[in-house]
Amino acid sequence: MTRTTTTTLTTPDGTHLAHTDHHPAGDPASTFLLLHGLAGHQGEWGALAPRLSADGHRVVTYDARGHGASTRIPVTTTREAHVQDAVALIDALHLAPATLLGQSLGGHTAMLLAASHPELVQSLILVEAGPAGPSPDLPAQIAGWLDSWPTPFKSLEEAESFLGHEAWTRTLEQRADGWHSTMDRDTIIASVAELATTAYWEEWSRITCPTLLIQGERGTMRPGEPAEMLSRRPQTRLTRIPDAAHDVHLDQPERLYEAIASFLRD
Repeated sequence: MTRTTTTTLTTPDGTHLAHTDHHPAGDPASTFLLLHGLAGHQGEWGALAPRLSADGHRVVTYDARGHGASTRIPVTTTREAHVQDAVALIDALHLAPATLLGQSLGGHTAMLLAASHPELVQSLILVEAGPAGPSPDLPAQIAGWLDSWPTPFKSLEEAESFLGHEAWTRTLEQRADGWHSTMDRDTIIASVAELATTAYWEEWSRITCPTLLIQGERGTMRPGEPAEMLSRRPQTRLTRIPDAAHDVHLDQPERLYEAIASFLRD
């Protein structure tokens, strides 16, 4: 029987982090910390977390600062602040050494944490995430994407059709005129500011824990980025998931689980 609890952790800078702890009965086989991507939320792991928990793992998910039920407009959104949030959760919940599983921006956070705090990390699983950069156009691209949302949506069905996945509709807020985004536009854009100017190959090269890189067959990683990652750290395992785009965990959760289970067995 798995015990599931949802609560909030307050970080030193006053940011509230909403998180959910799936704790199996008895001693867990291992612990997982799951990190969602930009503009996402912890509920995106709803298909994967129960599978990992059923295998006896303790699984913790959380809403990153500026996302979901966590503080919507935090005092800062730097890469270091995101890393320190994950460190705070690992310390407060006694998760170390943890397997970090992150998608997109969450994967980038997990990568930086593994590089800077190796003692906290047992293994690293990156989904559509890597160190490539800089990406000067990224903030403008994210702004354009957010501004393209035809809000308010008339219905959740309309929102799902536009956004592509039901999970993306769960943070919408219903008002008298329809369904609105609850995200702060400037906070989301600021969250990728450093990726516009910086590459993180040095941090990638410092990582020592076992690492699995998962790429969607139709994903958005830069051409050549996975190959460069493997050339710098040949021990990294690469798995490509068929019929998946950037949101592998939403497009193909079962195949993602199978890739993770195979990695853990090895």
